[in-house]
Amino acid sequence: MSVRTVTGDVPSNDLGRVLVHEHLILDNALIATEMPHIHLPSVAEAVAEITPCVASGITGMVDAMPAAGGRHPERLASISDQTGIAIIATTGLHTEKYYVHHPWALHAEPEELVPLFVADIEVGIDRFDYSGPLIERTSVRAGIIKVATDGRGMTDRARRLFAAAAEVAAVTGVPILTHTEDGVGAMEQIGFLADVGVPLDRVVISHTDKVADLGYHEGMLESGVNLEYDQALRQPAGEPNRTAVLIGQMVERGHAAQLMVGTDGARRSLWSSLGGSPGIPFMGTGFVEALRGQGVADADIDRIYAENPQRFLDRTVAA
Repeated sequence: MSVRTVTGDVPSNDLGRVLVHEHLILDNALIATEMPHIHLPSVAEAVAEITPCVASGITGMVDAMPAAGGRHPERLASISDQTGIAIIATTGLHTEKYYVHHPWALHAEPEELVPLFVADIEVGIDRFDYSGPLIERTSVRAGIIKVATDGRGMTDRARRLFAAAAEVAAVTGVPILTHTEDGVGAMEQIGFLADVGVPLDRVVISHTDKVADLGYHEGMLESGVNLEYDQALRQPAGEPNRTAVLIGQMVERGHAAQLMVGTDGARRSLWSSLGGSPGIPFMGTGFVEALRGQGVADADIDRIYAENPQRFLDRTVAA
């Protein structure tokens, strides 16, 4: 029973509290020139941002950038070594906008993708992040697979990607994290993954707290998937935190065992170490207080932050 982190496998209950959707390093030419607001190249800046999290009990994070999108496995390992925070790296692929210079990531078939993703998990992430033409495996291995849909839903490309992820999850035992564009499209994702035989309790869906419709959230949770709410840093100051309100509502409806949190903090404007606000450490301090203010009991907060991600991230098959 273990979780695969960037510095090796650890018992799942050693993770402590976990943020399930972070972005600590995002660095390639496309991001630096076309998306500078999310350009996060620095180990030192990441260390400065997340070190204060440890004091509040957050000692695990999923770095949610998948293959060929600006991953740097050895930088993640350095951040983990310097902070003591367990970091889980990600394989898989994101939405098309990240791959304008990598057409293989747009057109590959499942039988071509599966070996790449499995090798990330079982052997080590490519030092060059599949930017080609050479592959040089590091000792840093991935512990989760990410797939994504954009506003067009389950396109042919998305079906190929999700089918590949289903096979990789079955072979390696790692769970699946999905990106929903603007929080919508989750039910289509859930239907496809169920149809290809993925146990839905091994799936966590991101960003759906962008959508206020409680029926949408209940429908997702009733399917058996987990939800990872990650918009807490983006709420207007001086108003009730809408993500905290939503968590309170879902806990009240009996869904505490399927909820997790993160920040999706791929914005320089959100990092306190870069002069932004409120900073990732808010998740261990102010956001916990916001949850208490919504009537979420400490036992349920611990479930959301620790018990649920520890169970979810645990691999279900032997390495």
